[in-house]
Amino acid sequence: MPGGVVTAQALTVLAALLEARTGQQIASHRSTRVDTVLLPLMRERRFDTLDQLVNAVLDGRDPHLASRVIDALVNGESSFFRDPHVFDHIVERVAEVERSGRRARIWSAGCSTGQEPLSLAIVFADRQQQTGVPIPEIVATDVSETAIARARTGSYTQFEVQRGMPIRRLVRWFEGRPGDEWTAKPELIRHIQYRQLNLIADPAPSGLFDLVLCRNVMLYLAPEPKKRAFQVIAEALRPSGGLILGAGETVIGQTDLFQIAATGRAVYEKCATDGPFATPDRGVA
Repeated sequence: MPGGVVTAQALTVLAALLEARTGQQIASHRSTRVDTVLLPLMRERRFDTLDQLVNAVLDGRDPHLASRVIDALVNGESSFFRDPHVFDHIVERVAEVERSGRRARIWSAGCSTGQEPLSLAIVFADRQQQTGVPIPEIVATDVSETAIARARTGSYTQFEVQRGMPIRRLVRWFEGRPGDEWTAKPELIRHIQYRQLNLIADPAPSGLFDLVLCRNVMLYLAPEPKKRAFQVIAEALRPSGGLILGAGETVIGQTDLFQIAATGRAVYEKCATDGPFATPDRGVA
């Protein structure tokens, strides 16, 4: 059976690969799970030890193997309606944009398997039914191709939907499938644009955004990749745009491109500047 002790050499190689490709670091509490998350891939490729897998990655004869390893290693933790008060603030912020006569644009950066953008779509679909106001444009990205592919399906296990999804919204916006599976209705999924994107290597999606959610992503980035990620987000935001981080994250000591918003609650606004982040031309009026 594949498995065994994770050697220091194997862990060093995997950590270097992960940071080079994604900017993420393997935190000490995650290093003990490396063999667990890679076990399915090891079984599929018939590797008996983690060292064999690492050697195959270094060998380079299978160009897709490294990407499969990265997909397994990236933190994919997600749930529906995480930190519910954040969604109240998002609705308020979007309403402010709409009062100016413009449709809001939201970017869910690091969306994993899609629970966050689907939560956004549900909130605004409910609002649309009540008020007739259109759903904002929602763009969702993640570094993992596997996560994005799954997000596009809108399918989740019973365990996954139980993590944060209110029953009334589950019944309204999902369809039950055999095997304790739930799939978001097409009328909901069509409001989300999913794409694979690496925050530290790729440009942001085209156009300017009013709000970027990048929650529990910065926690895992090394210092320099983190600066790059903040820069990409700043360039993607309108001058009045806002950034929402995870409850345990902050911009303090991390970047000078953002400042704490008056509303607080892990919400940040772009700093006023005469530099390249003031009014970038990204193709959206």
